[in-house]
Amino acid sequence: MKAVAEISPIATAEQFLREVVLPCRPAVLRKLVKGWPVVQASQSASAFRDYINRFDAGGEMDAFFGAPHIAGKYYYADDMQGFNFERRKMRLAAALDIILTAPDRPDAPSVYAGSLPVNDYLPGFTAENAMALLSPSVIPRIWLGHASNVSAHYDTVDNLACVVAGRRRFTLYAPQLIENLYVGPIDNTMAGQPVSLAASSPRDDEKYPRFAQTRDQALVAELEPGDALYLPKLWWHQVEALSPFNGLVNYWWDAFSSGPDAPYTSMLLAMIAISERPAPERQAWKALFDHYVFREHGHPLAHLPVERHGLLGPLKDNYGKIRARVMHLLRGA
Repeated sequence: MKAVAEISPIATAEQFLREVVLPCRPAVLRKLVKGWPVVQASQSASAFRDYINRFDAGGEMDAFFGAPHIAGKYYYADDMQGFNFERRKMRLAAALDIILTAPDRPDAPSVYAGSLPVNDYLPGFTAENAMALLSPSVIPRIWLGHASNVSAHYDTVDNLACVVAGRRRFTLYAPQLIENLYVGPIDNTMAGQPVSLAASSPRDDEKYPRFAQTRDQALVAELEPGDALYLPKLWWHQVEALSPFNGLVNYWWDAFSSGPDAPYTSMLLAMIAISERPAPERQAWKALFDHYVFREHGHPLAHLPVERHGLLGPLKDNYGKIRARVMHLLRGA
């Protein structure tokens, strides 16, 4: 395994986009948010509780509760039908009390509360803990819990993850390694995204032979409070919270979106339209995708004058036209 590359201090949003996001490679930004008040408050459980409770709007959310024997590894049940934890509806303040008052009791369940929109649950928090590298329209989310192990999964958007309490270890796998990760179901998941079954298995598990050559290709990032990790879209990441109580604030956004349509939507549509056609036909469609979509050899109409590119002209001029044609075709008209 290799360590994730570390990036020197980033001063502006433009520099962040150019030097960190555009290369589409994971990057550690040391001490990026070390000056945040919430990071300073994480020096003690009581100070952290008092700081978070200042903003608490009293909202309810789903918390994960895991029995002591799972040791914070939230995962499938043995039969893959259900999960090894339960969800409980409760107020954030109540979950935080459990997380901060009983982290070391061997008979206590592990608790995990994640993906909470900060502006809804903790209004005012963002003003004191602002992220200068992103647009204010990108809404942060907060994740709180005991020591835990979240299985390797991917996000379909860019992710800037900032550790605000405790220590975290991220183990990353490149998108190109998906074939060897033995991915679980895409619709029966712990928290929305499919996970790698192989990356969660013991090292000598014989059910996933191709993963043996992949495990050592992982990248690892060890983060302290105040550190941040940039994760490009589709990079698999296993997240281990290593301290008795842990907090993370993250930002999800699409740095290169041209409109409301997401690449993942296109993939799902392609699955139902192409995936079970004969292999030779799939290869033919793959050739068209490579030519028109992935464009490894440049623009598909580079041999014509720009004024003759039509719908393949600049996307900013043609996005609405192409979208209207797609919607027309989906309606079956």
